[in-house]
Amino acid sequence: MRLLYVQNAGDVREAYHRLCNGGQETYHAQRYSIDSYATLCKSVDEFAVLTYHTAEAYDEVLGNGVRVIGGGLCNQACADAMIQMIVRYSPSHLVLHTIDRDIIRWTAKQRIPAITTFANTFAREASRFPRNLVRETRNRWTAKSLNQANFRWVGSYGINSSRELARLGVDPAKIIPWDYLLDSNAGSFSAKQSPASRKRFTLCYVGSISAGKGIPELIHAIAILKSKSVEVTLKLVGDDAENVALHQCKQYRVQDDVERMGILPNQLIEPLMHQCDLVIVPSRHEYPEGFPLVIHHALRACTPTVASDHPMFTRHLKHRENSMIFAQKNASAMADCIEEALMTPSLYEAISAASHATWDRLRLPVKWADLVNRWVSDTPEDQQWLSERCLANDRESMA
Repeated sequence: MRLLYVQNAGDVREAYHRLCNGGQETYHAQRYSIDSYATLCKSVDEFAVLTYHTAEAYDEVLGNGVRVIGGGLCNQACADAMIQMIVRYSPSHLVLHTIDRDIIRWTAKQRIPAITTFANTFAREASRFPRNLVRETRNRWTAKSLNQANFRWVGSYGINSSRELARLGVDPAKIIPWDYLLDSNAGSFSAKQSPASRKRFTLCYVGSISAGKGIPELIHAIAILKSKSVEVTLKLVGDDAENVALHQCKQYRVQDDVERMGILPNQLIEPLMHQCDLVIVPSRHEYPEGFPLVIHHALRACTPTVASDHPMFTRHLKHRENSMIFAQKNASAMADCIEEALMTPSLYEAISAASHATWDRLRLPVKWADLVNRWVSDTPEDQQWLSERCLANDRESMA
């Protein structure tokens, strides 16, 4: 077996050397992923990880035996270039971690034995008829490709993204929902008391800094709150290399109210969230979310979440029960939710108290490495294990 694992981002070479040199994880389960690659390397004849977006092109073998190939495409989307790299490797088997319609259809046409471990879902672009019809048609054609016999399993991160694949026409008996939640319990943070008596509040955002993630609306909401004399400080964690947040802060004149913290080690995220009063997740519907790990971290930290009504969120997050939900792209509605949560002690404390129970309901029995390892093993017992955990056998999810 000559196995190739294809993903769009996450520089494996950089992460391996950083962790080997005593550095910290920059996202949850990063070390788990690196270790899982090494395990896979021992289970097959040849194994490599191909990553689209790396700062430079490279092809080398790491100290753990894993061959890593960097596409050097930075943030460019170029399926043809990636397909050429796949062809050069000449895999006997493929694992597709990213949703790319062209690569999926190419894999189906080539009839290469494959599975997916999708970390996100199909983008729901903000468009009207007929563009939305064209998008839906393309997604359904891609679903047909995933139903081809060479795709044995279609793994997808979380129940909601798995349900979306089923809606588009992927056979639920092939879909395996998985998650990254490695811990067996929600941790040691306890429910929080209302901060309503304080004069200034602290909000937290963790993630990529982009328009699709709702950063313009978030900065606007800070300005709206300031105009209403609700004093807040936003701690913005993420790489703002393109100065998206900086430009918005200048536009709304809230530079002194937003602390751009850059990328932090993963181990600092939950303590930071627990120290803050609210975690904000303002993603637009067009952003192809799976179910953000930032929400998992917020639930473990017992800090109430204020989130958009993104379709991937609303099955698990309920307004005024375990979160506050506002209409996407609506800065005023976001500001209202933030203010209500901060100023209503009973509401704030009830949402915080519901955090760990919500986190526990999100956990799934399959991790992505389980799916890949059992597919590679291909024993009757492994195939039966996966079959028992497919979406078709989850009555609640199919309801």
